[in-house]
Amino acid sequence: MTNKAMRPPNLGRIEELLPLLARGWRAARDQGACTQQRLHRLLAPRDGGMLAPVFDSLMTLCEAAMGRRFAVGVASRLSADERLLLGMLAGSQRPRACLGCAEGAAKALDCSLCSTRIMLALAG
Repeated sequence: MTNKAMRPPNLGRIEELLPLLARGWRAARDQGACTQQRLHRLLAPRDGGMLAPVFDSLMTLCEAAMGRRFAVGVASRLSADERLLLGMLAGSQRPRACLGCAEGAAKALDCSLCSTRIMLALAG
């Protein structure tokens, strides 16, 4: 596989990638900028730009289920929301149980979590 388009993404560990993406997404939202473009810019150097819509959907549904803004950490310190999202993505925490959200919001977020896991597995 010498063609860049044929190489698998170099996404690294999700524990390092997710906070980077969450913070980029949060910054774009706060600035009124396009979140998918920001996510693509963060993922493209890792050959994973095609995952931008996946993470945009995940972040949007997570924030909707929370019923508030997604809080991000600073530097190497993860926020409680980042830790929670990592736990949900790992499957160790369920959206409805930890967010106390409506069943519909929990189901939508759960579907997005499953989709994100599948896309990460296919990309890697």
